[in-house]
Amino acid sequence: MGTTRRGGQVEVTRLGVDDGPAVLGEVLGNTSAFWGDRDTRQLHHPVWWRQFADDAFVAHDGDEVVGYLLGVTRAPIGYVHLIATRHDRRGLGVGRRLYAAFTGHARERGAVELQAITTTANTGSIRFHERLGFTARVVDDYAGPGEPRVLFSLPLQ
Repeated sequence: MGTTRRGGQVEVTRLGVDDGPAVLGEVLGNTSAFWGDRDTRQLHHPVWWRQFADDAFVAHDGDEVVGYLLGVTRAPIGYVHLIATRHDRRGLGVGRRLYAAFTGHARERGAVELQAITTTANTGSIRFHERLGFTARVVDDYAGPGEPRVLFSLPLQ
């Protein structure tokens, strides 16, 4: 387990199907701790927390959610829909540990590549993914006409 700035221990576990709604409620009740002033409610659709919970991971420090990753694995691709770490826990390896857990899980399910996307303006996400070894390229109209996205890809060795 990794030590946090507060001195506790962060535990990364798979999100249980029954845990999804409670964790979603905690995240939505405190979105500014993860996302600042960005409105990300549309990205947190309850379906991700119920139907895809088997591919999701959550990082806890005691009873507090300090990070989460929502993904889905359909061989040969493991796709990360969202990854978030509380602002006060960034730079401590929580996001890296969430990705490590998802990577192992995706490999077990037959993935040979990880993918994720972000907006072209999200420079923090771009830097984070590049530090993890992802390649990034802008794909025009990825999210619809006039909606480019940065597509990240990482071959799994």
